[in-house]
Amino acid sequence: MAPSVSRKRKLGQAQNGGSSKPNAAKLEKDFINHAAGWELESGYEKRFSKKQKNKKESTRLPIKTADGRVEQVEVEEAEEEEEEVAPAEGEGDWADEAERAEIRARNAAEKAARLEKKKKQSQKPDAERILEAQEELASIANSLNQDPEEHPGAFKELARIGDNSLLAIRKLALVTQMTVYKDVIPGYRIRPLGADAAEEKLSKDVRKLRQYEQSLLAGYQAYIRYLSGLARSQPHPGDRGPRSMSSLAVTCACTLLNAVPHFNFRSDLIKIVVTRLSRRRVDADFVKCQKALETLFAEDEEGRPSLEAVSTLCKMMKAKSFGVDERVINLFLHLRLLSEFSGKASQDHAEVTGPKKAAPKVFRTKRERKAIKEQKAVDKVMEETDALVRHEEREKMQSETLKLVFATYFRILKFRLPHLMGAVLEGLAKYAHLINQDFFGDLLEALKDLISQADADADQEDGDEQERQEGEGDEDEDDEASVRNTTREALLCTITAFALLAGQDVHNSRNDLHLDLAFFNNNLYKSLLALSTHPDLELTSKSHLPDPSTPAPPSNPAGKVNLQTTTVLLIRSLTYVLLPPWNIRSVPPTRLAAFSKQLMTSALHTPEKSTRAILALLSDVADAHGKKISGLWNTDHRVGNGVFNPLATSFDGANPFAATIWEGEILRKHFSPLVREGVKAVEKGMNAQ
Repeated sequence: MAPSVSRKRKLGQAQNGGSSKPNAAKLEKDFINHAAGWELESGYEKRFSKKQKNKKESTRLPIKTADGRVEQVEVEEAEEEEEEVAPAEGEGDWADEAERAEIRARNAAEKAARLEKKKKQSQKPDAERILEAQEELASIANSLNQDPEEHPGAFKELARIGDNSLLAIRKLALVTQMTVYKDVIPGYRIRPLGADAAEEKLSKDVRKLRQYEQSLLAGYQAYIRYLSGLARSQPHPGDRGPRSMSSLAVTCACTLLNAVPHFNFRSDLIKIVVTRLSRRRVDADFVKCQKALETLFAEDEEGRPSLEAVSTLCKMMKAKSFGVDERVINLFLHLRLLSEFSGKASQDHAEVTGPKKAAPKVFRTKRERKAIKEQKAVDKVMEETDALVRHEEREKMQSETLKLVFATYFRILKFRLPHLMGAVLEGLAKYAHLINQDFFGDLLEALKDLISQADADADQEDGDEQERQEGEGDEDEDDEASVRNTTREALLCTITAFALLAGQDVHNSRNDLHLDLAFFNNNLYKSLLALSTHPDLELTSKSHLPDPSTPAPPSNPAGKVNLQTTTVLLIRSLTYVLLPPWNIRSVPPTRLAAFSKQLMTSALHTPEKSTRAILALLSDVADAHGKKISGLWNTDHRVGNGVFNPLATSFDGANPFAATIWEGEILRKHFSPLVREGVKAVEKGMNAQ
């Protein structure tokens, strides 16, 4: 470096006027001659080696992150290690030994202060510690509520407060975090930053917002993982019941799933809920998860959250060999499959918006009006295009959801699982109009087999009833018999078979498809008398409607009633048989007469509400087919041969026109005035023909 110094000295003398032009030329020549001897590379290498001297070499293998990037794991230095100080601007060396000693002393003092503070807090009474935690949590939540972007580190602080030995403080922190995240989460998903994000040139406001979003995402992810661990863990002996940490974690997960289903880590929340539904034991947590998924399905207008939830449910049930409660299968009944979402309405009322107030008139020039008109046209085209894209995406998502639902239904039908058969048949009866026509033949054959098997099981149960009452039966068989309702299964099979025709325009091609429904008609006819004396005719399965004489269970505190009782299923089946929507005039007179006679006989034995429903159906039959069967009520202009057989296995072999409907005279003296009015309405309809 000496040549450089002498050159500077000589140049300075030349600039001060101490030398002439020949001296300047000589200096330039000396500079060129000595430049080859300078060791610039070695000096730079020494400087760089000093900077890298204290850097620890990582001995860990690289890892692959969730977004696919490969990163080297840095070795985290312990808290008590000495802190390195960056060199000052323009310097090439680290701070001297005195400064390092000062840094080590300061770190040791801070660590001792933290330990002392923690020791003092542990010595305080529990009530005082809980009060301090409440105040600290309230302060942090208030600051985040006012201006969350100014406090990106508050999410870590909330998690730190929750890491406490007191159970009450952990519960407070858990609920506070759930409330804070529900309030501050934006209405859009946050994209994780890539590897090149640090090199982007951003403004101060954008960088501040990005830092806040990433801190929110990291804190929320850690919180969801914490909830998942708590939900899977077994509660401690002193922490059981509906207020345990596990139950509280399930509540927080259900709340976040319904409040922010659009945000990141939705699949993790769904896994927490579905994992709880995989248990056969039904408790308060099970009901919470069930209600959460029902709300998610009912309010989902996008289709993707429902698809994720249904996919997770199907995988769980398949892994458990469908050893789940039937309430899990009934969740599919709440899906909004292939329907339009143009209006907000329910079965009771619809939301109607009032007239809009006219905006105040603003003066605009001709050029401004023209620009506004062009902008409105562009906005309209963009909205239509966006709506078309969203509609196509939603239809695609719902189609995939429908495939998963039907695959689950058909798999359960194949395995013939008794405790899930009723729920599956209810789902098929609801979504039968969405089934592909190619599956009609196979599905009808499966339904026929189910009805035959249900009849055989019912006969076996009647034969073994005396043995079960004496205690000779097996407990498992008793449990299965108490769960399964073969009568309900047969009715659901009949409804599903007719719904295949009612929901789609296949009645014109049913001959080509070889859809023979005579089996279902005959089975329904021969079961009418047995159904009229069924003790649970106006009740339904245990998962929907409890016995009115018993108090409401905890899972159904409001005592809500599902209208799909056995009576309702029977009326739906009879409506398809006697008043088919695809061709109401094609019903043969023999079928109408046989069913009308059996229904009037059944009305003598059914409860009041069921009797009224049967008479209302017969009144509709009289309006549509009164001329065909009026002879059953008026025998003056009727000729019949043979004897009526009410116990025939088919309506064709019953010879119904040889009978007379005399049951109306008894029903005229029924204790219910509504039943008496129903009988008069039926007879009036028949006489009018």
